[in-house]
Amino acid sequence: MKDYYKILGVSKDATQEDIKKAYRTLAHKYHPDKGGSGDKFKEVSEAYQILSDRDKKAQYDKFGRVFDGGVGGAEQGVGGFRWAWGVPEGDDIGFDFQDVGDIFEDFFGEGHVHQKNVKRGKDIEVELELPLQATLKGRKEEITLGTLVFCKRCQGVGAEPGTKVKECFSCRGSGEVQQIKKTIFGSFTRVGVCPECSGEGLKPEKPCNVCKGEGRVKGEEKIEISIPAGVDTNQILRFEGKGETGRKKGKTGDLYVRLVIKPHPVFNRKGDDLYVSVPLLFSQAALGDEVEVPTLEGKKILLEVPAGTESGKVLRISGQGISHFSGWGRGHMFVQLQIKVPQKLNKQQRELLEKLEEEGI
Repeated sequence: MKDYYKILGVSKDATQEDIKKAYRTLAHKYHPDKGGSGDKFKEVSEAYQILSDRDKKAQYDKFGRVFDGGVGGAEQGVGGFRWAWGVPEGDDIGFDFQDVGDIFEDFFGEGHVHQKNVKRGKDIEVELELPLQATLKGRKEEITLGTLVFCKRCQGVGAEPGTKVKECFSCRGSGEVQQIKKTIFGSFTRVGVCPECSGEGLKPEKPCNVCKGEGRVKGEEKIEISIPAGVDTNQILRFEGKGETGRKKGKTGDLYVRLVIKPHPVFNRKGDDLYVSVPLLFSQAALGDEVEVPTLEGKKILLEVPAGTESGKVLRISGQGISHFSGWGRGHMFVQLQIKVPQKLNKQQRELLEKLEEEGI
């Protein structure tokens, strides 16, 4: 194991400035252009590269070696650190530490695609706005999707009409091929999707002139979906088989609809309950009365206001809220009564209020 501190002639508690100064002196001394030793210059440069890097220096101080993307001892090479287990001096195996991650990602990562999924269409996500009153009952909505649709010329097969679809020569119809990669760890074999047929096992003798062998083309599709009662903003509904058309009659993807319930000018929604504010005359609040309250359906209902009602009081009307998503029943409506103060008074009104004031009311 090389002692980089000894190579640069500095102690382990040397500062970065001390390390840099020692390197400059030795590099000047051993530089090949100045008649120095090329091997010695390389050794000094290697030591400086490790000790001038805080992370590499910390690894070297703790383990006596540097792990730069791999494991085990390493020696500096042209393209990075090379594996040095049992490699004869001067034998460049041409393998960088940074390649290790790529190997394991390629062979053991998520690169493998199952053959049964290669023809399936993608899922589609859309956003749909609805008025608040639309949550009271289930309804049908028609939406237009810009997506890949069934190719009518080849009927989704991908082959030009009158031509055949044959077994793929590369994978012999299996849809999969073996990929072998040699590394210093040995040879790794990975089974992957056949690039010639994209995992289908079949290839058209002559691809369709319209869809170029895909079995689908860009287009628009109108879809009718069912929206249940009681839905809310950010709720996502899944419609199986309503997404993108699959390749060559493959399975269609799914459609995901994210709902946005538009604000209402009169009602505020909290869960399945509705909140509304209703103005109240002073006389109605003091004497009690029946007032009209709007509903989400558009009709009005009568609400009994007890005598002596204070401004801001909230009364509940059962069953006049939002329909429950379960399909059973509805939430409540909460009515906040706000006493309305007149901005202008005629002479008679003023006299009456003055008399009430005299009476302490």
